[in-house]
Amino acid sequence: MKVMVDQDKCCGAGQCALIAPEVFDQRDDDGVVILLEAEPGADQHVAVREAAAVCPVGAIEVIEEA
Repeated sequence: MKVMVDQDKCCGAGQCALIAPEVFDQRDDDGVVILLEAEPGADQHVAVREAAAVCPVGAIEVIEEA
């Protein structure tokens, strides 16, 4: 799995950082997403998928690898 974020789309809702704090964080000044781990371990995959699903603006892209 690879993860990409679009900081320009991010509205700072923060659900990603709450759901998968080992993978996502937020900038202190405006709450925009920070990607901590572009290739999270298998133990984080479920949380990352959930974070992407709940993002209100679709700023998180999950690329599943075969």
